[in-house]
Amino acid sequence: MKKPTDNPADPFKKALAEATKVMADDPDLNVAYTVDPAGMAGDTIRLPQVSRRMTRDEVLLARGTADALAMQRKYHDNATHARYAPPGDMARSIYEAMETARCEAMGARDMPGTAGNIDAKIDAESRRAGYDQIKVPADAPLPVAAGYLIRHLATGRDLPPAADNVMGMWRDFIEQRATDTLENLQERLADQSQFAKLARQMIEDLGYGDQLGDDPDEDNDDPEDEAEEDQDEQQDQDSEGQDDQDDQEAEADPERSQEEQQDSSEAQVSMDDLADEELDDETELPDGEAPLEPPAPAPASEADPNYTVFDNSFDEEVLAEELAEPAELERLRAYLDQQLEPLKGAVSRLANKLQRRLQAQQNRSWLFDMEEGILDAGRLARVVANPTTPLSFKVEKDTEFRDTVVTLLLDNSGSMRGRPISIAAICADVLASTLERCDVKVEVLGFTTRQWKGGQSREKWLADGRPQQPGRLNDLRHIIYKKADAPMRRTKDNLGLMMKEGLLKENIDGEALEWAHRRMLARPEARKILMVISDGAPVDDSTLAMNPQNFLEKHLRDVIDMVEKRKQVELIAIGIGHDVTRYYQHAVTITDAEQLAGAMTEQLAGLFDQDPRARARTMGMKSAGFKKGR
Repeated sequence: MKKPTDNPADPFKKALAEATKVMADDPDLNVAYTVDPAGMAGDTIRLPQVSRRMTRDEVLLARGTADALAMQRKYHDNATHARYAPPGDMARSIYEAMETARCEAMGARDMPGTAGNIDAKIDAESRRAGYDQIKVPADAPLPVAAGYLIRHLATGRDLPPAADNVMGMWRDFIEQRATDTLENLQERLADQSQFAKLARQMIEDLGYGDQLGDDPDEDNDDPEDEAEEDQDEQQDQDSEGQDDQDDQEAEADPERSQEEQQDSSEAQVSMDDLADEELDDETELPDGEAPLEPPAPAPASEADPNYTVFDNSFDEEVLAEELAEPAELERLRAYLDQQLEPLKGAVSRLANKLQRRLQAQQNRSWLFDMEEGILDAGRLARVVANPTTPLSFKVEKDTEFRDTVVTLLLDNSGSMRGRPISIAAICADVLASTLERCDVKVEVLGFTTRQWKGGQSREKWLADGRPQQPGRLNDLRHIIYKKADAPMRRTKDNLGLMMKEGLLKENIDGEALEWAHRRMLARPEARKILMVISDGAPVDDSTLAMNPQNFLEKHLRDVIDMVEKRKQVELIAIGIGHDVTRYYQHAVTITDAEQLAGAMTEQLAGLFDQDPRARARTMGMKSAGFKKGR
């Protein structure tokens, strides 16, 4: 009898993987399901994870992503793509978006069944990116709009509403400037090299021709260069002829030749003396009168000097109570408590368990046979038996967590909206109260951006003429919900701010982690623990559209590497539905926000455990339902 599968989604995942290989025309292709961003690396395609529930949205997104990546595998040639790829950031983004649209359009033409699936993928991605909320073209990424327009014109299919909104912001602009170029779209769609030339022409039509670089099909033999070379050769020949003539004249009149040589030598000596005098004038300036060069500006990141920020004057570090009135904070806190009333009991039980473990460590550690302290009653029998025996005292040993500060750094990005941010807020509240009772100070911080897709930084960048590779291009908002020295009873309502509509936007994790790390180093406590709670990789559309795609992720890795190498702060992370173990050395990934309370209490308890083996087990993230760290 065939044993039923443990996961009802496994048959679907297996069938989709086989279908993907067939569509890609590559039987050796590997297909993996992961919580990491979907994509393709080498011979492996990463598809979105499908849970046991197999919801309609999960299935459609997985099928659409599989079809889109299979079409790219089938119709895309990396060498041709690289040959025509422009070096400029905006030009390359447009070029790559158009090529992706070409592959998807080819799939819709040759395999019509893929068109609807890819529409579902585009719908999910565009809604998740907030494209349905965009009101002005300045907030709509031009490369994305160009890719959507190419797919719409090539297939004749209507786009999902959110994607259509972005395309509509730029459609008139693109079609007005590239009308002649777009007329050749259909006939060039099947030939990647011909389509790449069309894409480069369209980029020039849109005003980014200066980012195209050299034309790969252009003959390198420039007639003007050849003419310049001929002219240089002629000049060399003329100079050689003049030298020969001078030699002949010198032989004919040796006395005249010696006089001319002497005059020439004197003239050369005079010029050298003049140059030396000018040099001495420059080098012998009195002290204090030399021009002082301004000091080089401090790098935007201590972890990575090459990390750049276009303008940080619009960033803010703000107390939670400054972002809402007291009455509103009280209302939001009441809403948070009401929403999580069933969960609060379980979290409290876990917190009490953590407190008992910590207090047990406080009371069981003693130093015996001391000359002063508390009289050791257990050894009084020795004194009775031999009165000359001195009294024995004991002293309670200080446990290492007494002089400790813990910082909880919470991801306040839009993807945390709903139950994840609610659970994160209540866990932070309960754990902060618990640790406070054990004399451990706790700071609660949050990070997001002030605006979606840019803000004042991006507006200034546009006004400055769109300089290339501007660096981070959004306004940071770092929120202090609770300072380490503030009692929890005074800051309890602040955590309700996470329920405020419109607060959660985008996440730039690297700078937030560096900010929290700096705050901890300024603390006087001997031991410092930083716990990061996040549900994804750093994402800021405005920044990533104008910089390399790994710009924010690389900076996050550099900051983590700096923190872990310095070892002044113990760093742990919890990922909600996202594998953060690829970033952090000590990390755990949970599949559902409901597991957050257990993960946080278990990791904190493990850090305070005095048994090295028990601590190692915890830091290895060996816990049911969790993924091990690297």
